[in-house]
Amino acid sequence: MIIPFLDLQATYRELQGELDAAYRRVMEGGWYILGGEVDAFEEEFAAYCGVKHCVTVGNGLDALHLILRAYDIGPGDEVIVPAFTFIATWLAVSASGAVPVAVEVDERTYNLDPARVEEALTPRTRAIVPVHLFGQPADMDALTVLARKHGLRVIEDAAQAHGARYKGRRAGSLGDAAGFSFYPAKNLGAYGDGGAITTDDSHLAERLRLLRNYGSRRKYVHECQGANSRLDELQAAFLRVRLRHLDDWNERRRRLAAAYLRGLQTVPGLIAPSVADWAEPVWHLFVIRHRRRDELQSYLAQAGIGSQIHYPVPPHRSEAYRSCVWQGKGLGRTEELSREVLSLPMSPHLADAVADTVVEVLHRFVGLERRAG
Repeated sequence: MIIPFLDLQATYRELQGELDAAYRRVMEGGWYILGGEVDAFEEEFAAYCGVKHCVTVGNGLDALHLILRAYDIGPGDEVIVPAFTFIATWLAVSASGAVPVAVEVDERTYNLDPARVEEALTPRTRAIVPVHLFGQPADMDALTVLARKHGLRVIEDAAQAHGARYKGRRAGSLGDAAGFSFYPAKNLGAYGDGGAITTDDSHLAERLRLLRNYGSRRKYVHECQGANSRLDELQAAFLRVRLRHLDDWNERRRRLAAAYLRGLQTVPGLIAPSVADWAEPVWHLFVIRHRRRDELQSYLAQAGIGSQIHYPVPPHRSEAYRSCVWQGKGLGRTEELSREVLSLPMSPHLADAVADTVVEVLHRFVGLERRAG
């Protein structure tokens, strides 16, 4: 590819000296699980998000699952989730024993539609899990008002929103708790799996520290049936390095997104992302829509431009959830999105001029399409 969709090695090339120093610090220290690097990263990431507590875990799925467990949400309960999202959001609910209830998203922002959420509430609903999809925060005030009215928890899925702001506040500080993923491709990614939970709830944080470590705060003393879900020291050390650069990288993403948005204004038949007035997205992904998405993706590939589809099979159409009685009912918007969305190259290591090149190719595709029509 002339323009790859994502180059994960670029981060190492930029920060090689700092990352190598972090590696040596951990390896020479001889402590590899739940040590000083994890403690330091938890403190730094909590401060970054503007909350009292950060509890690191093994991955983003565990982060959401353990929040639900810590709040005693399980069998017999329902949890509102977006219909259009990565399946991990749903799997976390299912792993707790609760039932994920799919609600349509706003087609402009791809995030939960608060008006649809209220229609889906039942006496069994215990929580709402808004996903800040593609790096743009959901409409948290509207969702929080609903939650408080009905006595529900609000649990952010912030896996794609490291550093995003909603009305000036960072993702991770907007609900009762938030789950983050540090999968390598994230804005704040590790060099392996990792996750974290942020919250101002001290009781919740204490319970989460038990649950992530076999239900134990003291070796061989187990207070509950916990899990083994711990961020290791090496990944914590790498994340501490990358956290120092996160705001700069997010700003680079914003510049590239702005260049895309300017160019796409003149591309007919293509739907560009829409940003709410109160949102400061971090552009984890830059997602467009086109009715002939698959042909467009093929055309981009022929021109040497990488792209990906997030997500071609919505959770309710997957084999994992095919037995649900509500499968496919009233989720036409999500199915339309899954047929049309396409993610363009987005990275802090791409020059702004990349957007001009991609937009030029998109114009050529639309021109060919019109002549063919």
